[in-house]
Amino acid sequence: MEQQTSIRTNLQLGIYKIIDPFVKLLIKLGLTPNAVTTIGFVLNVGVAAIFIIGGEEGNRGDLTYVGWAGGLILFAGLFDMLDGQVARLGNMKSTFGALYDSVLDRYSELIMFLGICYYLVAHHYFLSSIFAFIALIGSMMVSYVRARAEGLGIECKGGLMQRPERVVTIGLFAMLSGISSLYIGGNYKLYIPGIDFQVFETISIFTIPITILAVLTNITAFKRLMDAKKSLLELKEENNTPN
Repeated sequence: MEQQTSIRTNLQLGIYKIIDPFVKLLIKLGLTPNAVTTIGFVLNVGVAAIFIIGGEEGNRGDLTYVGWAGGLILFAGLFDMLDGQVARLGNMKSTFGALYDSVLDRYSELIMFLGICYYLVAHHYFLSSIFAFIALIGSMMVSYVRARAEGLGIECKGGLMQRPERVVTIGLFAMLSGISSLYIGGNYKLYIPGIDFQVFETISIFTIPITILAVLTNITAFKRLMDAKKSLLELKEENNTPN
């Protein structure tokens, strides 16, 4: 757990060094952390719009919409990091700003998954759409368990597939799916020889990671719940221990 946290922290610090010049530019332009958060939210609305348009106007083998949406997911995810850095470097931290960031992050993720589910249902990837919805549930519960635990005075940050990991996973593999379709075709399918059982198609580059996400996010939420339970029991024992 500590090693995982250390790796994640070091990675974040490395990314901050890269984006800090851009952060300072945003501050000079007069953008507030809340404005940066709002821009990220609007971009995620754009992500959902691309998926919905792809569901309505695209065909099953046209994954260019998925690819463009993936690129925009990664770009929008950048603003999730920028708002915090703008607040820190610009000395503009506020309690409401932290709340506003958390609320819009949840809205952004819900809207993004709305677009994904719409696209998958529109093109008859019914099973994948169910896993996308389960991934949405897990993503919300990961954040909810942490918020509820911290409201009780318990730190609860552990586990895989926190928001940055979710954004990178979905955005990266959506983009790779779109790019791959340009080379192997959007309708490429792979069967097990002799039994005519399909094990892979081009969109699987996008949907398999979502399926993995559906599992890992819910495992993370449950693990956080158990960690919070353990911490609460320890806190109770400390309070009952005579001085």
